[in-house]
Amino acid sequence: MDRRCLLLSLLACPVGAGAADAVISYPSYSDADAQDPIHQFHLVVLRLALERAGSHYRPQPVRRPAGQGRAIRELAGGGADLDLLWSMTSEEREQLLLPVRIPIDRGLMGWRLLLIRRSDAERFAAIRNLETLRDLTAGQLHDWPDTGILRANGMTVGTTSVYGSLFAMLSRGRVDYFPRSVLEIQDEMQQYGSAHELMIAPGLMLRYPAANYFFVNRQNQALAADLQRGLERLLDEGTLHSLFMSHFRARLRPLRLAERRELHLRNPLLPAATPLQRSELWADPAQFS
Repeated sequence: MDRRCLLLSLLACPVGAGAADAVISYPSYSDADAQDPIHQFHLVVLRLALERAGSHYRPQPVRRPAGQGRAIRELAGGGADLDLLWSMTSEEREQLLLPVRIPIDRGLMGWRLLLIRRSDAERFAAIRNLETLRDLTAGQLHDWPDTGILRANGMTVGTTSVYGSLFAMLSRGRVDYFPRSVLEIQDEMQQYGSAHELMIAPGLMLRYPAANYFFVNRQNQALAADLQRGLERLLDEGTLHSLFMSHFRARLRPLRLAERRELHLRNPLLPAATPLQRSELWADPAQFS
């Protein structure tokens, strides 16, 4: 069974569902979430973690077209129809919400390839250090943690509040590059690359420590404990690692991550409690060769 069939089969069968199951809601930001492999992967992990915890929850989506920033604020405020979300962590987000400190993405949200204009291929192929990159302007959403990380490392950043406009900003020369996670960039190239004459910068990768967690309201200690227990069991039995690799290894192999020049950035937004010392939680580029 290929990874897509595996995910679809897991999504189609609510694990441990029963008449007494409590509904827990998570945000769905657009109709495209149903086809988004990262969104679907997090949803499978969520359901399996709840099953392994022996808890009786039934996850269901709640539409939040206004985006992640508003969903975070709603969850922090204890809105009755939102129980959890997944997001890249930061000190601010961990002050607002209660994190479950198992990085579902194995740190790959901090592995960034650069979307650039095709006409700039040679220019970016010659980049060997951060000093050269600091002469150029990155594009980001104004409220993404990545914006603060880039600026803290001396990068110039042009921002917008509309995700889709970033590709037009890049195409029209308002910014020079758009750093995207290795988990995101291929789908974005497929959707936006041809129309805007974009490409992935050759041989280059930005890298900084980052983690994508499940978050719940700070008062919902019970749900956080269930998720922590379930994720730890998935780790112990090897399911979390094998599911991640089966879903992403073949997808990432064409990016030749282990062969890229890594430019390392510090992440001043990373909370001190991030479990960087737990090596089993984090991926290495060589795993995707």
